[in-house]
Amino acid sequence: MNDIDQIIDQVSDYLRYKAECGERVVEVEREALVALRAGVGAAVAAPTHLKSQISNLTESNSVPPSTLPPLNTSTPRPPDLPTSRPPDLPTSRPPDLPTSRPPDLQTLAAIAAECEACRACGLVDGRNKVVPGQGCADSPPIMFIGEAPGADEDAQGLAFVGRAGQLLTKMIAAMGYTRDEVFIANICKCRPPGNRTPTPQEMAACIPFLKRQVAIVRPRFIVALGNTAILGLLGETGILRIHGKWRQFEGIPLMPTMHPAYLLRNPSAKRACWEDLKLVMAKLKG
Repeated sequence: MNDIDQIIDQVSDYLRYKAECGERVVEVEREALVALRAGVGAAVAAPTHLKSQISNLTESNSVPPSTLPPLNTSTPRPPDLPTSRPPDLPTSRPPDLPTSRPPDLQTLAAIAAECEACRACGLVDGRNKVVPGQGCADSPPIMFIGEAPGADEDAQGLAFVGRAGQLLTKMIAAMGYTRDEVFIANICKCRPPGNRTPTPQEMAACIPFLKRQVAIVRPRFIVALGNTAILGLLGETGILRIHGKWRQFEGIPLMPTMHPAYLLRNPSAKRACWEDLKLVMAKLKG
């Protein structure tokens, strides 16, 4: 898949998720319209469904196509190169670059190894792979935290890769990010048998690992996904009551919202979840 196809897929997912959340108007900046005109009007032919979605975008400050600046198709003349001889480059050997991994990544890897060796609860007996979490470890804008791995996560050792994870990917894209730009984790690092809800004791055994991850990753905001996650992180229950209301975890602003698995079972809740995520986006922009 080339870069154009990837962009088309990302835009399609973004528009589809916005529509599922009830959005009917998408604001587009003038610069974006110029870029779209250049990309879609060039030799690359966008799929019909994307052209339709782009043509139906409604801008808050609509710009008629006739007022857009014409595309510059002329080839500019390259600047004259200097004729004088460049100064001699130093012949000394540059210092060797460090070959060790950054300390933070080393620490995250150490935490993952500790999770692998942990025997603090009985979940280790039924798991296939430990799921410590993954993503950007250098002060990402958001850290998403769920309750525990499911069957797909247990098989791959990665957080949120099943059907709920695919929806989370769309939610992240709608916020303007990719999965690699955020950090995704669960409270429990091992799958409970039959995907049952983890017990308070099982979450308590794993919380120290998560707190250390939060301290290393240093996200700007945390999004807690689902009722079990807010119980483990905040000691509260009732996600439908407290979603959209700011909390804190380890000194970091936390936004509670619905778990993607709940949204799959209750699509009508997507709009409320999107409103919660927009509160996070507003803080990030501020």
